[in-house]
Amino acid sequence: MDSGNLIDGISKEIKMTLESMEKVKTPEERLMHSETLKNLCQSLDVFLNLLNNVDNFDYDEDFFDVDDDDGKPIPF
Repeated sequence: MDSGNLIDGISKEIKMTLESMEKVKTPEERLMHSETLKNLCQSLDVFLNLLNNVDNFDYDEDFFDVDDDDGKPIPF
């Protein structure tokens, strides 16, 4: 699944949880929603940190060049 879709989905769930949290009356329901919200935010944090780490990954484009047309065999 695309990471953008996952982040969008989690963000929508956070928004829906916040909206439903506004409507609850009892402390038990608030606690349940706040725990759900905490878990969703932690999940979102995992994906955002992963994307940040991937963006910071510096790789040599020549190393990953799979279209090497020099005709020489790969030296193993």
